[in-house]
Parts: sequence; structure tokens; C-alpha cells
Amino acid sequence: MAQNSPAARAADGPPISDAAGHPRRWLILGVLVFSLLVVVLDNTVLNVALKTIALPKPNGLGASQSDLEWSINSYTLIFAGLLFTWGILADRLGRKRILMLGMVLFGITSVLCAYAGSPGELIAARAAMGFAGAAIMPSTLAVIANVFPRHEQGKAIGVWAGSVGLAVAIGPVVGGALLDSFWWGSVFLINVPIIIIGLIAMTFLVPESRNPNPGRLDPAGVLLSMAGLVIFVYGVIHGGDTGQWGKPAVWGPLVIGLALLALFVVWERNTDHPALDVRLFSNRPFSAAVISVALSFFAMMGSLFFLTFYLQSVRGYTPLQAGLWVLPFAAAQVIFSPLSANVVSRFGARTVSFSGLLLIAVALSLYQFIGVHSAMWVYGVIAALQGIAMALVMPPATTTVMTSLPRERAGIGSSINNTVRQVGGALGVAVLGTVLTSAYRGKIEPVLTGSGVPAGVAHDVSSSIEATQGFVAQSAAQHPQAVQLLAPADNAFVHALHVSTLCASGVAVLAALLVLAWLPRRGAGTGSGAPQGAPQAAESVTA
Repeated sequence: MAQNSPAARAADGPPISDAAGHPRRWLILGVLVFSLLVVVLDNTVLNVALKTIALPKPNGLGASQSDLEWSINSYTLIFAGLLFTWGILADRLGRKRILMLGMVLFGITSVLCAYAGSPGELIAARAAMGFAGAAIMPSTLAVIANVFPRHEQGKAIGVWAGSVGLAVAIGPVVGGALLDSFWWGSVFLINVPIIIIGLIAMTFLVPESRNPNPGRLDPAGVLLSMAGLVIFVYGVIHGGDTGQWGKPAVWGPLVIGLALLALFVVWERNTDHPALDVRLFSNRPFSAAVISVALSFFAMMGSLFFLTFYLQSVRGYTPLQAGLWVLPFAAAQVIFSPLSANVVSRFGARTVSFSGLLLIAVALSLYQFIGVHSAMWVYGVIAALQGIAMALVMPPATTTVMTSLPRERAGIGSSINNTVRQVGGALGVAVLGTVLTSAYRGKIEPVLTGSGVPAGVAHDVSSSIEATQGFVAQSAAQHPQAVQLLAPADNAFVHALHVSTLCASGVAVLAALLVLAWLPRRGAGTGSGAPQGAPQAAESVTA
């Protein structure tokens, strides 16, 4: 591509050279990373607040386990479904303009979340927040691809990925500190000052850029993908909530969701302006990178969802203390993500990604050593190993996705990368949360029934450890023996934790095998079977 091509020209400044990049590119990266904190911080802060939101009013919203899962997934599914649309709008209207619009909308929806009066209102406000967040994420990566030359994109994306770890570190600690002093809604209001500072910095530092040949919108594809994902996830969560997998109310949504997603693929293959060009996935190296991102976030978001309940409900830590125990995982990501570019350049993307995914599987399997009274340093070591593993996987996979496409298609590349992250995370929360609920119910429900709790009541009380502990708190005055249910509840949750993390470990092993089979060895090409416009692996491996 010519150095002064229209795609590489900033709307408010001189041409951006492919060789040298934008003269203020590192300052721009700092602004983009700061802005990215809003999107990532939101979910990590919410994880610490989940137990508080589950409390009865006025301290919480009285949210059930399924409500809590939807408070996360309503955001991530809307976010994932609209990333491609916002990416095209950013390519067409200007990435800086869409980025700033997304920041403003994110601030407004943060306030709506903070003052939600019921679980339903919170879920709806979170969905609106996902609509806004979808405008932010693809624009940040697209701007990075536009202002950095190819040879620096690996380092820049490593810093970008490291900022995710930084947000994971900051979010739980900040959220815990806020919950110790204020009501649960304060974890959303923290977004507002970050947004204001970010908007001011963007105004003066971030250059405008756009694609001279932007794609067309695909509303039918967007609706099919969102409907398919939402209905499928509803079936998964409803099945875990009721335990009635054989009834049409559970398997019906699963079948309908999968059918809509299959129809989405057919539509995207036949339309001349797809929201997601599924032909890109016929290239195995590209698919391997995308799948490794999706399954890594499946394991990470799913495990973070239920580990917060282990820390607060089983170990009895305050939100702040629970937030501090996320630091080993987050610090490992912050330290090792920027170093991954050098590791990839020495050993190759295939070796690093495969090793990282295997390390994720090992770390998740080590949670079998976590018990009700186990030493917390064991938990800290496992969490740090998981963070190192994520740092080994995410930067090379993200770089593979981004550098496999020409710069003018940066919006598409960033949208694909972020979509699979969010879809993987949403499915991780839904599937692993359902596994956790089913394993917990299977262990604790016979104990409740044997203690004289009626079968109908036992089914509701066994839906989560919070429901069991709430039942004990309400019954202790009339039935002091109910306190004896607390120890079995802790043991049942730890059993469910073991089952869930083993499932997540198996998913990581599957991803590692796909990377080993589909990513080329260092220096190898992709072969001749890739369709026109599909990513090529040579740059991916050497990025």
C-alpha cells in the first residue's frame, strides 16, 4: 500500500506514513488505552458487585443467579452483535467521531445502570451499555492500526492487550473500595469521570481516519446473529436455572438459537455486503487465532464469574478483599502481555499460542486443589499462572487477526477480534454458570430434602449458594438447626467449582489442539486454498 494512500491519511493532519507512523502515535495509544479502561473496567467491577446486587433490597436488588448471568450477558451479547455495524459506521463516518459518540453514550447508560430499581431495569440498562460499548472497542484497534506502522503494531497491540489486564487489576479493587463505602450503583458511576477525561484528550490528540471504500450495513445479518445468540444463551441459562433439560421450554430455545445462527451463516455467505465475511474463516490460521481468542475468554470470563462467589460467599471476604485477590491474575497479564511480542518473534505464534492455551488448561485444572479451608497462597499462584497464560495467548492471536487484513479493513479486523472475545465470554458465563448451578444443585438438594425442607422450596433454595445462605438467614430464628446447612453449602459450591473449572480446562485443551493443527509452523505460508480477501498467515507468524 502506498504510504500516502487515502486510508492512511488523517482527516485533520498530514499523511500517515506506513514506514514511520503518526508522530504522536504513542500518546494516542495512551489515550486509547485509557478509554478502553471504561469498557473493560465495567465488567470487572461488576463481578465484585454481583453478591451485593443479589442481596435483598435496600442493600441490593434481590437478583437471582440467572439475573446475575443476564446482567453480564445482556451487555456482552448486544456488544458482540453490534461490533460489525459500529465498525462499518466508523470506517464510513470517521473512527474518532464514532469513538467519541460511544464514550458519551456509555456515560449516559452508566448512570442508568447505577440507578436501576430492579434486576430487569439493570439488565435493560446493561444492554443499552453494550450498545454504546460496541462503538468504542473496534474504533480503538482501528485507530491503532491506522497510526502505527506494521513493524510496531505487535508492540502496540501488546500494550493494548496489557491494558485489559490492568483493568482487571484496577476494577475489582476499585469496585471493592466503592462497595465498602457506597451503595452498589457507585461501581457504574466510576465510569463518568474516566469518560470526561478521555473525551478531552481525544479531542486534541486522536486523528480522524476513515476507510475510503467502507462496507455497507447488513441489518438482516445483525438481527439474525443477535437473535440466535440471545435465544441460545437463554436456553442455556434457563436450563441451568430449572434443571429441566428435557422440556421444550429449555431445548426449544437451544434448537431455535442454533437454527438462527445457521441461517445467519447462510445469509452472510450469499449477501454481497455481509456484516461478517464468513469466507475469512475458510483460512485455517485465521480461524485458529479467532478460536483461541474466543475459547480463552470463554474460560476466563466463566471462571471469574463464579470465583467471586467463592471468595465472598465461601471464604467470607469483603468485596475489597475479594478484589485484592484478583491482583495476581491481573498483575501477571500486565507484566507479561507487553513482553509477548518478543516471545512470538523468537519462538513463533504457533508455539507461543499453543503453550499459552495449555497453561490455561493446567491452571484451571489446578483449582481442584482449592477447598473451603485451603491456603489462599495456593489460589494466588493458580490465578497468577492463569494470568500469564492469557498474556501468552491474547497478544499474538490479536496481532494475527489485525495484521492479516489490509489497513483499510482495520475496522473489520478489530470487529472480528472483539466480537469473538465477547461471544466467548458470554458463552463462558452462560455455559460454565449453568454447569456450576447444576453441579451445586445436585450436591446440595438431597441435603436440603433430608433436612426436612419441602421439595419445591429445596429446588429454589438450591439454585445458588446465595439462595441457600439467604434461606438459612431467614430460617435461623425459628429453626436454629438450619445453620447446619451452611457447611454442606460451602462443600457443594467447592464441588461445583471443581466441576466447572475442569470443563473450562477441557475447552482450553481443545483450543490448543486447534492451534497446533491449524497455525503454520514458523515461517510457513498458508497454502493456496484461501479465498480472496482472506487473511494470509505469513505476516501473522512474524508480527
